[in-house]
Amino acid sequence: MAGLFELTGKVAVVTGSTKGIGRAIVERMAEHGARVVVSSRKRDACETVATGIRARGGEAAVIPCHISRKEDLFSLIDQTNALYGQIDILVCNAALNPYFGPAADCPDEAFERTMGANVRSNFWLTNKVAPQMAAAGRGGSIIIISSIAGLRGTNELGVYAISKAADMQLARNLCVEWGAQNIRANCIAPGVIRTNFARALWEDPEVERKRNAITPLGRIGEPDEVAGCAVFLASPAGNFISGQTIVIDGGTTAG
Repeated sequence: MAGLFELTGKVAVVTGSTKGIGRAIVERMAEHGARVVVSSRKRDACETVATGIRARGGEAAVIPCHISRKEDLFSLIDQTNALYGQIDILVCNAALNPYFGPAADCPDEAFERTMGANVRSNFWLTNKVAPQMAAAGRGGSIIIISSIAGLRGTNELGVYAISKAADMQLARNLCVEWGAQNIRANCIAPGVIRTNFARALWEDPEVERKRNAITPLGRIGEPDEVAGCAVFLASPAGNFISGQTIVIDGGTTAG
């Protein structure tokens, strides 16, 4: 059974992997044998994560990247290829949400930043990586971290939700366009996870209590509970899963 989740010999690039869900993913993939690339805007933060991975016996490289800059994204891929000669797993995790409130009041700048970071960067990155995966002939796994916001209407997160729904469609398109080359593409849609990104929804005990009340499991999630799904989708255990959005929300959307 251990072989089902084995990533030895694979190279994984994970954006936004210095904290929260991204950090959990890069650490757990390394534990399962992948050579991982830790990436975010700040080199020092990347080095901290990579040092921890190496201390536990894993192999990690550091390549800083600003996801809103196309040249940074392409450099991330080019540097990974120069270092390892391949990319087998791409996790598009980095995202932002600069605006909270009704969509009708969202400034154009905030809309452009949200769509640029959460959709366009993933579009650029996946279109850079998928062709080289196909050319290498080994297949590959592309994972986009979306959100349950992309499945539901919302009064305060409408623009962010639109971007996350677009990510789900991007995964479906990639699935169809590249499936013949054994490249799988999927989304993970977390609910509220205990990260800095979602701090406003769990830091205040009363807000967290209300959130837990609408979640059948009665709690918010932890980063490792998303990372486990990413390992699954990247490993042989997920070899026949593509074009899907896997929801990890403790039952919130079901209830």
